[in-house]
Amino acid sequence: MTTTRSVEVAARAFEPAAFGAVLVREMTLFRRSWRSTTFAAVVEPTVYLLAFGFGLGAVIATLDGIPYVQFVGTGTVATAVLFSSAFGSMFDTYVKRYYMHTYDALLSAPVDVHEVVAAEAVWFGTKAAVYGCAPLVVSVAFGLPPSWGMLLVPAVGLVTGIAFALFGIWMSAIVPSIDAFSYITSAVLTPLLLVAGTFFPISQLPQWAKVLSQLNPLYHCVELVRHCVFGLRPLADLYHLGALLTFGALMAWFAVKRMRAKLIS
Repeated sequence: MTTTRSVEVAARAFEPAAFGAVLVREMTLFRRSWRSTTFAAVVEPTVYLLAFGFGLGAVIATLDGIPYVQFVGTGTVATAVLFSSAFGSMFDTYVKRYYMHTYDALLSAPVDVHEVVAAEAVWFGTKAAVYGCAPLVVSVAFGLPPSWGMLLVPAVGLVTGIAFALFGIWMSAIVPSIDAFSYITSAVLTPLLLVAGTFFPISQLPQWAKVLSQLNPLYHCVELVRHCVFGLRPLADLYHLGALLTFGALMAWFAVKRMRAKLIS
């Protein structure tokens, strides 16, 4: 079932009030499920941190001059952001669109597709920014020295989370069925995670892989988080931030275009 709207209405300008209404709706619903959602989003990356940090940390003392548990702890921030934004938005958006017809109901009000997509992405990005701090807190408890730069980590998580939430929304409008998400997880998200410098530095990869890593938005997130924790590098950080913003803008265009095609006839 789709919602029929005129071209003039579908193409209207962005309305902050409509965006805010969708965002408030998400916040209201979250009050019912925050315990289970937060548990899954926080515990899984923390397990990664403990398993890799203390498992491999027993045989690897340092990497790039950083104690391995701290190296993994800062990298796992990106893992938490990815899990809570991309994975969450893919399944949640698909269920709302295909099974619950939530967006059909929203679009019957003075709300347009781009406002729905923006609100969903910001909501998932905000949660990702919060959940991404959990591995950092655990790392501090296990010896990571606190620094003022850590206050910037939620901002990095927010930008990355919004971008990957938009990616998830786009994917949810492409797949033929909910089972197809396994292909995206295995063929796209898992490789991005493994070659982002989360568990080992990309300097150990072949030259062609180092070049390709520059196209990996998660790598730029990992680098920004580590620089926030261990010392900012202004020029490099501007480059990493620009890469994330470019990725987010591209995903926004694809997500809105595809969702509009799915929801409006």
